[in-house]
Amino acid sequence: MTISHDPYPDAERPVEAWCDLREVHVRLADGRHVSTPLWWYPRLLSATPAQRNNVHLMLAGIHWPDVDEDLSVRGMLSGWKAPGAVAPERAA
Repeated sequence: MTISHDPYPDAERPVEAWCDLREVHVRLADGRHVSTPLWWYPRLLSATPAQRNNVHLMLAGIHWPDVDEDLSVRGMLSGWKAPGAVAPERAA
């Protein structure tokens, strides 16, 4: 068995990224689709739809230049939230 120590495994390379009103979505090179709640990233949550749709794919993550936000695929897969992220109140 070979163990790879590649800090940027090709399988985790983003090939597409987008946001909807509730989630950040990333499709990976190996075919997986990763989604995380938009509220995890306050800068993206407060951005306009146009700002959220201006995405640049990087080797190991995604960059939103209009709001100066960077997310790593590894962080999304690990469940890392931005400091200060607060879950929205749920309606009763």
